[in-house]
This record gives sequence, C-alpha cells and structure tokens, in this order.
Amino acid sequence: MFNIAIVEDEKKAQDLLADYFGRYTAEKGEQFRIVCFDNPINFLTGYKSNFDIVFMDIELPGMDGIETSRKLREMDRVVTLVFVTNMSQFAVKGYEVDAFDYMVKPVSYYDFALKLERAIRRINLDGTVKINVPQKDGVICIKASDLMYVETVNHKLVFHTVNGNFTATGKLKSLEQELCEGGGYARCNSCYLVNLRYVTGMKGYTVTVGGDELLVSHPKRKEFRRMLNDYLGEKF
Repeated sequence: MFNIAIVEDEKKAQDLLADYFGRYTAEKGEQFRIVCFDNPINFLTGYKSNFDIVFMDIELPGMDGIETSRKLREMDRVVTLVFVTNMSQFAVKGYEVDAFDYMVKPVSYYDFALKLERAIRRINLDGTVKINVPQKDGVICIKASDLMYVETVNHKLVFHTVNGNFTATGKLKSLEQELCEGGGYARCNSCYLVNLRYVTGMKGYTVTVGGDELLVSHPKRKEFRRMLNDYLGEKF
C-alpha cells in the first residue's frame, strides 16, 4: 500500500484525484491510503515522513505550493513530489525542490495514470520492489535495492546481492527491461547488468561493483560511463 497526500484547496479537485486513485486501483490492483489537506499549514504542521507521494497544488491559500515544498524538503528529502497546476510555466520551479513531475489542470485520467505509474516504479526500484528468483524448492524474493549486479553464466542468470548469490533461469534482456525503466541500472557489457549505486570505481575497461571487478566492453564503455556519471554526479 502507498500513502498519498493531496494538498489541494479545491474540494472538486481533491475528489477528482481521489476518484482517479480508485480507478487506478481497479485497473492495476495497487492499494492507496489517501489523506487530503485543504491548506499548506495543516499539511506541514506535525508533518511526519510517512507519505510515499505528495500531490501538491501550486496555487494554495496563504503559502504557494513552491514555498510549501521548500519547507517540506527541509523535513523530508525522499518523498516523491508531483505538482498539480493550472499553468505549466510554474512547474519548472519544481526543479528547485526536486519535484518528480507535474500535471496540468484539468488533469486527465490518462496523464494521471501515466505519471502515477512512473512514480510507483521509481519508489519500488528505490528499495521496496522485489524480484522473484525461481529456485528448485520455491522462489526467493530479492529487493532491487539489495541487487548489486546480474551476470549470465551458461545460459543462466546469477544474481549477486548483498545477502549472497542466487542462480536462476531467465533472460538478462527481460530483466533489463524491467529494471532499467526506472533508472539506476546499466549494462557494462553483454554479460552484466549493474546496479549503479554499488559502483565504487571505474578504471579503463573495468568497473568495481560490490568489491568485484567486472569487464566493460568497448562498445558499451562510453554509454556506461555516461550513465554512471549522470547517476553518481560526475565522479568517474
């Protein structure tokens, strides 16, 4: 279940988003706990970091959504923030408060569902999503955040995690499509899919991941280095 805050002074707009969440649940099966706030003071007073996503109207009484978000970020740097606005030009200010995305009123269900799905994917890949790895005696669930890298060995996948290694049948390409949509993963060659958060160094045609040195192929070196630099802030 995802905890959602809607900070919106218009009851009609609150109800529309709440209805959209209900429709999304019916279609996708995701569950949501929704709390609505009709002014920023009520939202900020006694704030606890227990929300997964905050939908923030920009035009709010007493304090606009940008300033409210600045104060929010002083208390919570992690929560996913989505702006809802009448005028898209104001949404560019979202970069100042690390907003994930924005939606323009009147919000369509298509736009809502698309951006909610992206937000959920990012939240999941940041730590709560689990990858099911089939084993002879059942299935092992691995947190994406615990996965350092995956390699292919003799037509099998070896999952290198912080809790040990697990082998299973499967295709690296399919796993790549699942993980890379949310960012944070990249191929350093045809045999390895790397979780960039575990990269501790790169030199020449090798990259160190979780203490292991992996080969970086010549065709993928440039793109892998670019993705790594984007992720880690130009460290390598």
